[in-house]
Amino acid sequence: MTPIEEIAHILQTAGVERYGEQRVTQLQHALQCAAHAEAAGSSADLITAALLHDIGHLVDTHFEGAAEAGIDRRHEDIGCGYLGKWFGPDVTGPIQLHVAAKRYLCAVDGGYFDGLSPGSVRSLELQGGAFDGPESAAFLERPHAREAIRLRRWDDLAKDPAAETEDLDYYLGFAQLALRNGRAA
Repeated sequence: MTPIEEIAHILQTAGVERYGEQRVTQLQHALQCAAHAEAAGSSADLITAALLHDIGHLVDTHFEGAAEAGIDRRHEDIGCGYLGKWFGPDVTGPIQLHVAAKRYLCAVDGGYFDGLSPGSVRSLELQGGAFDGPESAAFLERPHAREAIRLRRWDDLAKDPAAETEDLDYYLGFAQLALRNGRAA
């Protein structure tokens, strides 16, 4: 099975589950996030990061019920590790930092926290809460932080049960390009 076939299989099987308390599936959420990235004129790498940012939830065999038990499974690290065997840091970096980007946005954008879903508020607590001033400054210095902030904003928008997107194969075309980019690096 090629990497793209393996990713497609995961998204088409585990991705059919609902995305937390949202009225969309994990796959719909992924497709919507990728659609927002494409609409913003992003690179194939960032579109792929948007598509796959939550794959850590889908490949983690201990994910179910963890948040309710007060455990942060660090899906961003799991996803980054899983995808790192195929993709370069322009894909995995924003994925690894998209949770930290939420913590950053809660610290610097006064209205951001108010727009979070109840599930995102719960997970924010498990993830360490909003950054303080020095943590926010340090976050911005990290490679891929700005891309992670963009990804985080698309992540927040990608929960619309009525949204229409291209299909999975369409976005996997960007992943195929990103796969080639990662191998060349």
